[in-house]
Amino acid sequence: MDFKLIMVFVDEDKRDVVLDASRQAGATGSTIITNARGQGLQKAIGILGLEILNPRDVLLILAESRRVDQVMKAIVKAGELDESLGTGVALQIDVEKALGLSEHIKALEASYPPPVGG
Repeated sequence: MDFKLIMVFVDEDKRDVVLDASRQAGATGSTIITNARGQGLQKAIGILGLEILNPRDVLLILAESRRVDQVMKAIVKAGELDESLGTGVALQIDVEKALGLSEHIKALEASYPPPVGG
């Protein structure tokens, strides 16, 4: 079974809605890294001239390759990632090898029918 790693960078207040949407679309879980900081196109400068770096969460979602498109679409919609600047980013990376997933694969095969056209 082939997998993709989806990395989603979103504000803390969108984390749960994005995770729920990804699970409903066929992802089976995630790892969350909290309080990540970063910059967008322009630095946000606050009072006293200090840079403002709002905390974000990084969601690491391992998804079966044939389900990754529907999971990504659900993430973008739920997180409103294409609505404006600064709402977040999602990307996917090929996973060359993943170990420790034999029970996950059994659960996927038993619980989730193959996606339409897959």
